[in-house]
Amino acid sequence: MCGIVGIVGRPGENVVGKIISGLEKLEYRGYDSAGLAVVHDGYIDVLRAVGKLQNLKTKQEGSKIYGNIGIGHTRWATHGKPTENNAHPIRSGSVAVVHNGIVENYKGLRFDLQKDGYVFETDTDTEVIAHLLQRKIAQGCSPRDALRSVQEIIEGSYALAAIFMTFPDTMVAARYRSPLVIGFGEDICVGSDIGAIASIACSEVAYLEDGECAEIIGNEVSFFDASFQPISPKRQKISPGFVSTGKGEYAHHMLKEIMEQPSAIRRTILSNKPDGRMFDGVSRILIVACGTSYYASMVAKYWFEKFLKIPTDVEIASEYRYRSPFIEENVLAIAVTQSGETIDTLEAMEYIRKNSNSRVAAIANVRNSAISRIADFVFYTEAGPEVGVASTKAFTAQLTILASMAFSRHEFLINKLRNLPSICEEILDLQYLVKDLAEKICFADSAIYLGRGSLYPIALEGALKLKEISYIHAEGFAAGEMKHGPIALIDDDMPVICLCPSGELFDKTASNIQVALARGKNVVIFTDPYGRKHLPQEVTKIILPEIIEEFAPILYVIPLQLLAYYVALLRGTDVDKPRNLAKSVTVE
Repeated sequence: MCGIVGIVGRPGENVVGKIISGLEKLEYRGYDSAGLAVVHDGYIDVLRAVGKLQNLKTKQEGSKIYGNIGIGHTRWATHGKPTENNAHPIRSGSVAVVHNGIVENYKGLRFDLQKDGYVFETDTDTEVIAHLLQRKIAQGCSPRDALRSVQEIIEGSYALAAIFMTFPDTMVAARYRSPLVIGFGEDICVGSDIGAIASIACSEVAYLEDGECAEIIGNEVSFFDASFQPISPKRQKISPGFVSTGKGEYAHHMLKEIMEQPSAIRRTILSNKPDGRMFDGVSRILIVACGTSYYASMVAKYWFEKFLKIPTDVEIASEYRYRSPFIEENVLAIAVTQSGETIDTLEAMEYIRKNSNSRVAAIANVRNSAISRIADFVFYTEAGPEVGVASTKAFTAQLTILASMAFSRHEFLINKLRNLPSICEEILDLQYLVKDLAEKICFADSAIYLGRGSLYPIALEGALKLKEISYIHAEGFAAGEMKHGPIALIDDDMPVICLCPSGELFDKTASNIQVALARGKNVVIFTDPYGRKHLPQEVTKIILPEIIEEFAPILYVIPLQLLAYYVALLRGTDVDKPRNLAKSVTVE
């Protein structure tokens, strides 16, 4: 969740501006508060601000904070409200620390530290890390040994970096179940992801694995494994593709990323050619995912069972491993995650590995992410950096790969899949119609989305997008289930968004629409030329191009993304950074 930047610069250099630049690339990870700390002339100066990074920048511009070694943080609050007092860096005596993750045993550690006379000034779990480090430094330990002792004590997840007043040229960093990388360039850098350190002139990176740590002294870096033995991790060049190009001509990252979907799908098709033989001998497919990726996986269940004839289970990763599920023989497990760092999905994957002999595949948008390093084989969505918190192009790229896998034994469908980008462009040309529709529903308190078959998960996804960025309560339902409860909500003010393309389930969905119309007048239908003729004429309809039925999930989600975007604009919410949300979920 939270974003971490650390820089060890050259003597006399002021790294404050570079820390701010790195945090700008990480603000999607959390914008409850932000802060930085630097070592200068034997002191640690700390600057923190509540809210978005701009508030910290404003403070920094009016200050004289200066130093050649420092750490920065953007926070997504877990323990303690988003206040300046709880903002990172957290300081204890001669130590300042930034932390992403959760210290699960912090209450016991806090009690022990209080008995030793340590006073707690924040509500965060991170403060125990700062005090533990300070205690070891006060006992004469080196920063490296102090860090190691902390790693042996704390339980939970962490990515952390710390600086020291009494060791002004030293920074230490460590990770466990939360991403952290070391960058090499003009300076030595620490970051939560590559984009942050690439923006501050790093050209190479080394990944820390679980339990590993690094000590940076000047321009020298020492790495240690989970047993604290010296190691030499491989350094990799940073691809330009890791660096976001900004919003360009668009007002928001989300709109830019919606409009990039044709090219993202095209690149994903060209770069991924699943072989149908990967399913030979597979008796069951198990997919684990969270959030939007879970809805993409739900669509895949329809495809896999229809075209591969293999039973498929889709599990919410955060629930799966706590059920102690039985995994039969000859299962192919697929983990789907945009960031490749989603902690619940990683833990579900580890459970599968420990409790079965299943092969594990991963679908991710970030190369060298944690999930891609532990899977047997990986498929990459070629969506490029996605900065908007509400996923758009990463979702359709995931669907594209899952479709490629499902259709891998059907050459006709694989060939037709190549037409998707041009059809996407046609749909994006209809955005003016969706914008007009947004004006009709932007004042609603709630909304219902209906779909059948493989469009049921798209109804869920459409509702999720609306609630994520407009704060309208919205729910998606299987259209046939409407009469089993949700129908009680329908009145003339309730928007009912219906997905009704021509195909096998058209008549069934059309009947459900009639039931909704009998109880409310605010019904909107996304359909195609066939639906224009055969659905009630008095109802608002958005007519999409005629397509092969199997491709409808990929294409019908696009106008729902646009609808959420334009409704959010009209309601004046922060489209790219919706309240309480962060892009990469690295805590349970």
